[in-house]
Amino acid sequence: MKKAKYILLSAFVLGLTGCSDDFLTIKSPDQISIDEYYNSDARIFEALVAAYDPLQWPDWGMGEYNPPLIMSDIMADDIWVGGANMTDNQNWHLMANYSALSDKVIGGIWTGYYSGVNRCNNVIYYMDGVKAITEAKRELYLAEAKVLRAYYYNTLWKFWGNLPFYTVNLEFPYIADQSSADVVYEAIIADLDDAIANGNLPMKATSETFGRVTKAMAYMLYTEAVMYQKDNSRYPKALGYMKEIIESGQYQLESDYNKIFTNEGEWGSESIWEVNYKSVGAARSWNSPLVSGGTVVPRLISPNGWIDGTDSRDNGWGFCPVRLEALNAFESNDTRRDATIFDARGKSYNPRFQDTGLWINKYMARTGYNADQIADADLNWCNNLRIYRFAETLLNAAELIKLGAGSGDADGYLNQVRQRAGLEETTASIENILNERGLEFMCEGKRYWDLIRSGKAAETLVPDGYSYRTRSWSENKKWLPIPQSEINASHGKLTQNNY
Repeated sequence: MKKAKYILLSAFVLGLTGCSDDFLTIKSPDQISIDEYYNSDARIFEALVAAYDPLQWPDWGMGEYNPPLIMSDIMADDIWVGGANMTDNQNWHLMANYSALSDKVIGGIWTGYYSGVNRCNNVIYYMDGVKAITEAKRELYLAEAKVLRAYYYNTLWKFWGNLPFYTVNLEFPYIADQSSADVVYEAIIADLDDAIANGNLPMKATSETFGRVTKAMAYMLYTEAVMYQKDNSRYPKALGYMKEIIESGQYQLESDYNKIFTNEGEWGSESIWEVNYKSVGAARSWNSPLVSGGTVVPRLISPNGWIDGTDSRDNGWGFCPVRLEALNAFESNDTRRDATIFDARGKSYNPRFQDTGLWINKYMARTGYNADQIADADLNWCNNLRIYRFAETLLNAAELIKLGAGSGDADGYLNQVRQRAGLEETTASIENILNERGLEFMCEGKRYWDLIRSGKAAETLVPDGYSYRTRSWSENKKWLPIPQSEINASHGKLTQNNY
């Protein structure tokens, strides 16, 4: 059982909770103005820590369950939504059927990640007034804030495209101009370029800095954005970044795929970036969902009515059953299959809507993983959210080489991943690499974006044979409707996406 998390997430609130909300009142302990307060390393570091906080929020916050990895996966083809019926988390069911409504859409991600943007902006804005800090620390904190801001905007950009965009926090009436998706993309890249060039980011975190931004994380985020945009002018730089991670020797594949998603596997040899959660002393509660603590995801996605402790698993609410087709996509000897999917068929639990008997093993509730929490057990599971792994570095490099970004051993990169899974070697092609990504990262929130950027979404995301998904994905479904509350608050500044 893990004992602590190293990037401590504070409740120190700085800025807006959404692009249309008022500033929250801040008073420093000694009653000086907020501009005067940020005058030292320790105090600006408080603002930086606060900028990390919203990474934890969307799984349960602002009155919604919005874990980003699930919010993309329900629109792909590996899992169903589940729950009690089609009105249980209705916004999920609507999104899964490409029928999202502006008043029933994932507003928790919008509000939470705009709060992250605002907090990053604060670090950058107040840094000019900080005198008691070394130049190296100044550059590092600015780089972390810019990469975090790029991460928040990147997620918002993938879900909504055309965004209210700002890098200096808004003044009354707190309304930003809406930028096109292409403008937002260029701004994301600009932040990453600056942070990578000037931030002195370490290639890898140490045990004291687990959870903080690194150069490898920035490289992965840059490559993700460039590949999603299909910006072939930047493919060579992205490939160079992937090769730099590989050649650094600081990351390697975990020999046992089963270990990656256990407590023991957190921040292992192939972990590039994770969002930290904890159970020991976790204070997250239904009344205070934004304080430091754990995650609700394992409770959401585990079988309902499970007898605690059976198979070292715990009870859940029955959301996100895995499709049989996803299980059958694995070869029988692929070691990733059982690590990815827990087969509960024939075992005792309460089947709910869209039940298949198959569950997401990677984040499933495990006995003891919410031990020693001090608030609400449902919300305080200690499973870290894995964002970037070295396996993705290898597959990114292989794909970029096949896309013509430069030379390299695409076959070797692909086959390292396959060999770890116990599979025979194959020849790298775009099709083979994308298929491998589908297996390697199943239920990690990447499949939907891969289908869109590869041009396969329209042919893959079609009505199923169960009458659960009755509509097909089309290009106008790429961006969700902007939450209606934001449209209303903008007083005509925001144009709704054509969904």
